[in-house]
This record gives sequence, structure tokens and C-alpha cells, in this order.
Amino acid sequence: MSKVMKEMISTLAYLLGVLCLTWLVITFVGQRTEVDGSSMEPMLTDGDNLIVDKITYRFSDPKRFDIIVFPFKQEKNTYYIKRIIGLPGETVQIDLQGNIYINGELLPENYGREVIAPEHVGIAVEPIVLGEDEYFVMGDNRNNSTDSRTEIVGNIHGDDIVGRAWVRIWPLSKLGILKHQ
Repeated sequence: MSKVMKEMISTLAYLLGVLCLTWLVITFVGQRTEVDGSSMEPMLTDGDNLIVDKITYRFSDPKRFDIIVFPFKQEKNTYYIKRIIGLPGETVQIDLQGNIYINGELLPENYGREVIAPEHVGIAVEPIVLGEDEYFVMGDNRNNSTDSRTEIVGNIHGDDIVGRAWVRIWPLSKLGILKHQ
């Protein structure tokens, strides 16, 4: 075998290794996603680029106030980014004054951009009982978010969660780890 042929095989093996490693990282460790819309303002804004951590939930359950990424079932290749409000087994309800209740107790939280307007309470005006692997999610921009308060999103099953929004990588002026809790 000539020296040129050995070099070509070596280069191809290297490139194949890099592609395999890239696939493994994107599939099992993390991936980039872009925020499209204003539903998570002020925390995340339209055009922000994030790295989604796909490992954490393999070893622990999602927690209240985690920002998660999940597929929107009504449209292929569309993912939503929302904050977990209700956990499995809990009952979530929102009154017409915009107060969020978990198991009948007022949820102490400060992630909402504004008070939820009565017309945006949605199906949560009635108590929503979450199943053993269901989560209730909401956008931080409460009056401009399609989330678990609507029937087209509803409760999110744990198996549908792609991962946890971890780091903002763009714009560079906002580069950093995202605060969840």
C-alpha cells in the first residue's frame, strides 16, 4: 500500500470518528436550539441560542421552575421552551386574578413577566390533576404563551422532554448558564 493511500485511509477513519462522536454528543449529551418568539421573555428572547442538556434527566427528575425543551405535537420539527410549574401527581389551578395554585396552595414564584389576564387562564381555570409522569408548563410571558393552559399543548409527559435549557451561547452579550430555580 502506498503512503498516499495509507494517509487517505487514516484521514477517512479520523473523519468517520469525528462524525460518530458528534452524533453521540448531539443524540445523548446536548444540542443547540434557538428561541423563536417571546413566550419566555424576559428570561429568554427571540433569537437566543441555547445548549440543551440532555443528560440531567437521565439521572434525576425534572424540578419545578426548570426550563425545558419538548416537541410541539401539532407541528413536526417544532420545539417549545417552557418553565415547569406543576409536577407529577399535583393539582394545578389558576384563578381569574392570575394566581397559580398547586394542591390548593398559592405558588410562590416570580418568573411571570406579568399577572395572568383572565382571558389567558385557559383550561387551568378548572383544577388540572397531573398524572404520574406529567408536567404542567408555562412561558414566563404569561399573556403571550401557548403552553399547558391550552388544549393543543396540554400536560407534558416526561418521555417527551428533550432536555433542560442549560447555557445561552448567543448573543454573546448574554452568554452564560441559565438560572432555573
